[in-house]
Amino acid sequence: MHFTPLSLISDAHAQEATTETAAPAPAPGDPNAPVPPQMNPIAGLMPLILIFAVFYFLLIRPQQKKLKEHQKLVEALRRGDKVVTGGGILGEVTKVEDNIVHIEIAPNTRVRVMKGTIADVVSRTGVAEPTNDKAKKSANSDEPTANDN
Repeated sequence: MHFTPLSLISDAHAQEATTETAAPAPAPGDPNAPVPPQMNPIAGLMPLILIFAVFYFLLIRPQQKKLKEHQKLVEALRRGDKVVTGGGILGEVTKVEDNIVHIEIAPNTRVRVMKGTIADVVSRTGVAEPTNDKAKKSANSDEPTANDN
């Protein structure tokens, strides 16, 4: 056996492998030639469709939901709300215009910011809605309840 530095198979074994397993190549245009199997075109697109579905449900859809919530938050801004801007500035809303919000960040110190830069509302002004059914019922009725003495 003679090994060359670039070959891992001896010359004799390489010749045996090619003569035993190699079939003669069919002649071009031979009608009896075997037809290679064709892959379904939809099967080739399945990985791309799967990747898009994963991206949609893990990235795109949650981001759209978050964007809608932020738009509702910004549209509901009122005078007196305590807010946090995107830069981390805390303040109280003094005036709301179309796209601009005036925020008082210190006594007699007001800044104007774009509505989109409001990151969160810390506290809202106005009357809080009752959360349980008894509170709603007692707030809506004029009759005294068993708890009223």
